Amino acid sequence: MKTTSLLITTLALSWACTTPLMAQTPAGKTREQVRQELMEAIRTGNIPCNDEGSRLMREVHPSQYPASPATEAKTREQVQAELQEAIRTGNVMCNNDSGMLERQVNPSRYQAAPAAAGKTREQVREELREAVRTGDMPANNESGLKMREAFPGMYPQK
Repeated sequence: MKTTSLLITTLALSWACTTPLMAQTPAGKTREQVRQELMEAIRTGNIPCNDEGSRLMREVHPSQYPASPATEAKTREQVQAELQEAIRTGNVMCNNDSGMLERQVNPSRYQAAPAAAGKTREQVREELREAVRTGDMPANNESGLKMREAFPGMYPQK
């Protein structure tokens, strides 16, 4: 009997002690993981530069950072297969100065591209109702603001 009650007490205490710890365990990254990621970003230059172009440091000062790894090159056979497919479908540049694809200049020579499935009339109407309800439509042509930005009190907050 003493052993059973001692076992039950031990189990209850261990459960009571571990439950708060499990509740406090962070679901995301640890402080150390974030710190390591920051140090790696600084080392490789993958952090924003303080200029108006929103470029990365490695783009502004490429000589100060290691070169990014080269992408895997394609084999000669892969390139030739892609070229043959482009010629077959007309996705090669036309041999004139127009800058158009062969399929655009001579559409009767090539099979028509499959039409992408569009939205139904009801889906478009539902999107419009939702945009009107949330103010996610242009307020006017001059400011570029949406209705919810121009009149924040008239629309629900996200």
